[in-house]
Amino acid sequence: MSTAPALQIRDLGKRFRDKTALDGVDLEVAEGSIFGFLGPNGAGKTTTIRILLGLARATSGRAEIFGQDVATAGNDLRRQVGHLPDVPGFYPWMTAPGFLAFTGRLFGLDRATIAERSDALLAMAGLNGVEHKVGGFSRGMKQRLGIAQALMNAPRLLILDEPTSALDPTGRKEVLDMIAALKGRTTVLFSTHILGDVERVCDEVAILADGRVVTQQGLHQLKACYGGQTKVLIKVTSQADAFTAALRAEPWVSSVEVTADGLLVASTDLAAAAHRVPALCVSTGAALQRLEPVEASLEDVFLDLVQHPRGAVA
Repeated sequence: MSTAPALQIRDLGKRFRDKTALDGVDLEVAEGSIFGFLGPNGAGKTTTIRILLGLARATSGRAEIFGQDVATAGNDLRRQVGHLPDVPGFYPWMTAPGFLAFTGRLFGLDRATIAERSDALLAMAGLNGVEHKVGGFSRGMKQRLGIAQALMNAPRLLILDEPTSALDPTGRKEVLDMIAALKGRTTVLFSTHILGDVERVCDEVAILADGRVVTQQGLHQLKACYGGQTKVLIKVTSQADAFTAALRAEPWVSSVEVTADGLLVASTDLAAAAHRVPALCVSTGAALQRLEPVEASLEDVFLDLVQHPRGAVA
C-alpha cells in the first residue's frame, strides 16, 4: 500500500454568488483508512464531495486523489473512485443482480468479471438470493445495494455521502457492518452528521463547520485533546449538600451536574480536582466513595468544536 495520501485537499474554497460554502478546507486521508467526514447539515460536506467527483468546480485551492488534481483528471482517475450519494436512485424494475450487471457494463467490465464481482458484492451486502425487484426493497436494502454498486469498479477510494441517514436501527447496523468490512481493502470517505456511526467504524475524523475543517485527528486523540474541559465523576455518601456547595465554589470547577451516578464535574484542572476533592471531603465531613475522570464522548467533542472553533488542526 502506498504511503502517499489517498486524498489531499489544500485551501479549497467554493462560493455561490454571495454565499461561501467552503472557506479554505484542508484535509488529508490516508490510503486504506475509514475516514469520518463529520459536520452538521449545511457545513459543506456535500459540496466538497461534488468537487472531488468533478461535479462542481472549486473557486480556489486544490484537491488531489492519489496525487492527481481532480480539476484536470480524466476517466482513468474516475474509474478508481466509487460513490454513493445521499439519496441514491435505482431503476425499480431491476433486480439487484441485474442492477450490478448494468453498473459493470457501464464501466466496460467483461461478463466473467461482472459475474464474479456481482456474486461477491451481493454476498457482502446480504442480498444474494434476493430475486424480487429493487422497487420493493427497504431503505436499508437499497443503501446496501448502493454500496455494492459503488464497489463494482473495485475502486481504491469509496465516497459515501450520508449512507445511514433515515435508516432504522437495523438498517443502520447492516450498512455500518458493510462499511466496517471494507477496512484495509479500500479507502472510505464516510460523510455523515451521525456521531455514533463515526465512533463505530472510523479510524480518523475531520469535523467541518461553516465551510472550514476545525480539526482532523484520530478518534481517540481527538477525544483526548479536543474534548473541551475534563469531566470528573465524584460520589460522596454523607454531607452531600455541604460538599456540593463547597465544590461549586472551587475555582477549577466550571459546572456541577447531579446524576444518578454522582456529581459530574466539568473541570479546567484534573490535577487540582485530585488534590482538592479529598480536602473538601475532610472540611465538610463528606465520605468520598468515587473519584474518576470521564472520557469525553464524540458528541462532547463535536459540540465543543462546532460551537467554539479553534482553527484548523491537522
